[in-house]
Amino acid sequence: MARFNYRMQNILELKEKLEEQEKNNFAARLAALAEEEEKMAAVLAKRDAVIEEGIRLRNTTIDVLKIRENEDLKRFMDEEVKRQRLKVSVAQKNLDAARMRMQTAMQERKIHEKMREKAFERFIAEMNSAEIKEIDELTSYVYGNKTGEDEE
Repeated sequence: MARFNYRMQNILELKEKLEEQEKNNFAARLAALAEEEEKMAAVLAKRDAVIEEGIRLRNTTIDVLKIRENEDLKRFMDEEVKRQRLKVSVAQKNLDAARMRMQTAMQERKIHEKMREKAFERFIAEMNSAEIKEIDELTSYVYGNKTGEDEE
């Protein structure tokens, strides 16, 4: 039996490699987003601690210098929260872009796999057709020889 040889196998392999790269890129972006979200949680926790410290300072003996330092620190933490939100937003956009590239790579690979499957189905059909033709020729030859012997 003949061997099936898909002529675009190298393209299919390339598409599989590209898909794997995009999956790895997506995983890296997902990890980066998780890291930025962890940083965001830490910044928010620190900001909450500063706010609580400010409340505690106002409820105890009033020390204007410490209250001002606390207010400055609170403003700084608010800016830090804004910066971190921006970083999380950028990481989310990067993740979305990586997801789209990964989906595109997956679709392209699937297209080539379908093309390979169809080529294999055509190959099987051609092989079956050739086998049927060969069987018909063999049957005709055998039948022809039998009728030739009967006439003698």
